[in-house]
This record gives sequence, structure tokens and C-alpha cells, in this order.
Amino acid sequence: MALAQKVTVFEAFNRAKSGQKVAEDTWDNEIIPKTASRLKEKYGIKMDKKVLIPTDPVMVDNLFKAGMEMLVECGVYCMDTGRVIKYTEQEVWASIAASPNQCTIGEGKDSRRLASRTYHSSTPPLIQGGPTGAPCSEQLFLSIHESYAKESIVDTIVDGVMQTINGYDPTPNSPWEMAAVKQEAYQVRLAQARAGRPGMGL
Repeated sequence: MALAQKVTVFEAFNRAKSGQKVAEDTWDNEIIPKTASRLKEKYGIKMDKKVLIPTDPVMVDNLFKAGMEMLVECGVYCMDTGRVIKYTEQEVWASIAASPNQCTIGEGKDSRRLASRTYHSSTPPLIQGGPTGAPCSEQLFLSIHESYAKESIVDTIVDGVMQTINGYDPTPNSPWEMAAVKQEAYQVRLAQARAGRPGMGL
């Protein structure tokens, strides 16, 4: 029997075009919540609102098993095609095994090593600062990002999005959207440079 291979982006693309057709409402309001509820009962998963990150080894293991089962059973929904991309458990494990466990974000003195961690790891996590996709005014965009870059505990920037570009709405699929994206990248890099951290990861 041949060993399962990791799923390439090309294969995922093909499955997104050929997978089972499912209405988005059905996926969001029936398939996902019903499956999650059933697996919650199956694996005895209970949320303690006082514990943001569970550290009980049994609970951690059960959460992973439930997550794996849900991924294999439900697959991943592709909104663009309205179809479900399915994976076998063997393919998931092969993809996990082939995934890098560390990488470098940024460059030079501002670079940071991002490595996989467990819940009991003694290595501190990277801190990503920024509006993280939130809308920012065009006038304050630069100063908002510069303020994050000046914080020494912030390792990388996750930028926001411009509400307007030259006063115009960056409507999706319009020239203004492209102009806004280019301006966002330019201004975040400028903010990092002004903060004395030009090599920060973005």
C-alpha cells in the first residue's frame, strides 16, 4: 500500500472545483455546529471559562482528536466554489509531518524565529502587534502602525486596512482596492523604518 502524500496547493485547488456542492448556509448553520456538538459529547469536552488555554493533558489530547475527526469528516469549505475540500486522516498526518516546525520572520537585527510550541513550552511566544485587519483612517494609518513598531515587546506587525485611499472607498475588485493595498504596504514599511526597526516582519 502506498504511503499517503501531503496535499499540495494544486491538489487542494482541484478538490475545491470537484468536491461536494454544499450551500454556505447549510455548512455554517447545520453541518459545522451539529458535528461540533456531537464530537464535544463524544470526547467529553467541557470549557472552563476561567481557563483560556487548557493544559490538562487528557483534555488537550481529546481536543486534538476531536479536531482531527472534524477535519476529516467535514473537510474545508471553499466559499469561492461552494464546494467541500475533503482530506483523509493519512493525508492530514502526512501534511503535518512535511510541515516546517520553524521559520524566520523579518530580516537582520529585526528578524525573529517563529517555532512550534506546546502548551508547556518554556520558550515565550512571538508577539504580533497591530490593528490586525481592522479598518484605520487614512490620516492616522502611518502613526498607528509606527506606535506598534516602537513597542520593544512587539516582534512583528499585523497591519490594518485603510478605510479610504485618497478619499475614495477601496471597493473590492476596483483599482482603488489595489491602490490601497500598495499604500498600506508602503506605509507600514515606512512606520517600521521611522521606529528604527526596518527589518521587522510584516
